[in-house]
Amino acid sequence: MPLVFLALDDTLLDRSGAFRLWAKGFLDEIAAPHDDLEWLISMDADGLTSRWDLADLIRDRYRLRTPSIDLLEELHEGPLAHERLDPLVACALQITGDAGFVPVVVTNGPHELQESRIRRTGLDRYVADWVISGQEGVSKPNPRIFALAAQRVRMRLGGAWVVGDSPEADIGGAAAMGLPSVWLHRGRDWVDQRFAPTRVVGNVIQGLSAIMATAR
Repeated sequence: MPLVFLALDDTLLDRSGAFRLWAKGFLDEIAAPHDDLEWLISMDADGLTSRWDLADLIRDRYRLRTPSIDLLEELHEGPLAHERLDPLVACALQITGDAGFVPVVVTNGPHELQESRIRRTGLDRYVADWVISGQEGVSKPNPRIFALAAQRVRMRLGGAWVVGDSPEADIGGAAAMGLPSVWLHRGRDWVDQRFAPTRVVGNVIQGLSAIMATAR
């Protein structure tokens, strides 16, 4: 039963899509120009920008009187209201499990936030377990977090796959362990010369299909 380590953001859950929906509504609410949607999305940088920094950027750009702490809460809670588990992703996970693979979420981020997203969307029903950097004190691409995930489900790392959209955190982590990987390109080209994914696909459903095809 091979392990499949899966990223959370923009892999199992469409974090970018949820942020875009929230951002559009937020900008409409403050009567900002429609063209500013792409500015806000670029400033978010797939969630890599500190929420405090993003709150300050928004406050300064639109000269809002809203306290930064209130904007911070909006940045945390607003996108979550739009986040859903795609039924097709749930179906793909179910099929993957039925085929003998063991899906485990390995994600960076605050423990309470990431676990609440996993449970609230119902993703917890389709994975064997999850490991979150905020709880373990170690982040991807450090191989230790993947080893902890394997221990959590009492399995060995050998034969495991890593699936994710981050070249550094996901594919770099797989390369450090000598494991095969699937990169979700999301319209991007692979540019890192230090290592390369085993497979390149457009989404997690295609990624799981590619992994299952290797077992035939």
